[in-house]
Amino acid sequence: MDARLRAVCDLLVPTVREEAGRHEYDGAVQDLSPDGVRAALARLDAAAAGPAPDDPHDAAHLAVFEEALRVRHRRLELHRRDPYPHLANLELACYERPYAPAEQRAAARRRHLARWPDAIDAALESLDAVTAPVARALLGTARGLAADVRPDDGDLGERALRAHAALVAHLEHAALHGPPRAALGGPALAALMGSAEGVTVDLGRLAERADAERRRLTELLRDACARVEPGTAPAALLPRLFADHPEPGAVLAEARSLARESIAFTRERHLVPYVDGECEVVLPPPSRRWVTAMMVWNPPGEPDAPSRYLVTPPDPGWEPARAEEWLTRYSRTTLPAITVHEVAPGHFAHGRTLRRLTSPVRRTLHSLTFMEGWAHYAEEVCLEEGFRSGDPRFAVGVAVEALVRVTRLACAIGLHTGAMDVEEATARFMSDAHLAREAAAAEARRGTFDATYGRYTWGKFALLDLRERARREPGSTLPAFHATVLALGCPPIGLLDRVLDTPRRPAGTRGH
Repeated sequence: MDARLRAVCDLLVPTVREEAGRHEYDGAVQDLSPDGVRAALARLDAAAAGPAPDDPHDAAHLAVFEEALRVRHRRLELHRRDPYPHLANLELACYERPYAPAEQRAAARRRHLARWPDAIDAALESLDAVTAPVARALLGTARGLAADVRPDDGDLGERALRAHAALVAHLEHAALHGPPRAALGGPALAALMGSAEGVTVDLGRLAERADAERRRLTELLRDACARVEPGTAPAALLPRLFADHPEPGAVLAEARSLARESIAFTRERHLVPYVDGECEVVLPPPSRRWVTAMMVWNPPGEPDAPSRYLVTPPDPGWEPARAEEWLTRYSRTTLPAITVHEVAPGHFAHGRTLRRLTSPVRRTLHSLTFMEGWAHYAEEVCLEEGFRSGDPRFAVGVAVEALVRVTRLACAIGLHTGAMDVEEATARFMSDAHLAREAAAAEARRGTFDATYGRYTWGKFALLDLRERARREPGSTLPAFHATVLALGCPPIGLLDRVLDTPRRPAGTRGH
């Protein structure tokens, strides 16, 4: 890496290690203490004065990431109020994947674990502005990190767990005594969102578009439900559809079958440039047992290896009611849409295209809004292209998943402008997205710390707007549009318009 890219990566250590495969950071933790952040920002500013990449898009892409880090850490000081980056800094699950010999990964893991006390000391120094809702939302994630410390870690593990206990105690105290409201404020939210994507954000207009999208999706859901069971309203039909799910021991097998089906469909329709490689469907490591579905792709910086679609059946020790509610996420109505999102033409397929890129910037720096927006956009593309056209439950699932995502956008704006509290956000997820109370409350709590979790719908909007422009171009086809867009990697969405303004040979438009 050159100095500019290195300075950005030094402020994104857990992300670039796992998502981009930058394993020069193996065994390292990011210094998120106040002094550590100030020093890293100073290095970022010094490096940014140096030469820009030759490619104009790469130069703009890199500059957006530089400014986003300044806003996040200098203007908003989120390392003081958001525990999540500190928790990600401790994550050991990245060493489970076979990207290198087992001995090398084990040594890196032990170096990383040995640095837990230092990382946690830095976290305790920084986290002096954690609100009570954010602390409550992240306590389970924080406690779960201990699951990755093994008995054979010996004294190293004991020291790490003592430090970990201090971090958990700090968050427990904040959960009881921290400020009662999690709102960043409208200007701060707009700055956080806009700086990360190279755009100016008008939260009012975005909220209006979210409301219009909710109305469109509600109509799509009504029409799909009417095809499943004419005369039955969604509120009456959905609980029965969600109750039709595989038994716990069959969840992985059903997900594997759907993964194969989505890959075959994506290949047949040529929806993305590449759908090669292997996609395993496996259980997550212990610290990630909170996920229902997650793609851990084979990153661009690693040797070719299987990607992993993580799926988590309920724990055998759970109460029956809790296990049943968890299993509804894997219903035969929603799991196909989830799998399209995670596998193909969603994250897995996107990751295979990233591996073909040669630009270090595009291979390394990934906009979450584009990444999640692409996978969410892919769900409705599959509906338009006829995936499972004989089963109207797929359209129901696409609509339900999209209603959850658009409600996230509405609730993120509401929670962080102060127009909505957690209980009101919970009610919105129940009424607008048809979630049960426990799942709705979990979504609302996530919005307190993940202020930009409306990125799924926002990214989808950007792609739909660009696709509408592309359709007016002579000779435009859906595969060519997708290939051209994915040749940019995971670009900040504010740079997408340039793809139609600049002549560009799409990367990898032939073959799978």
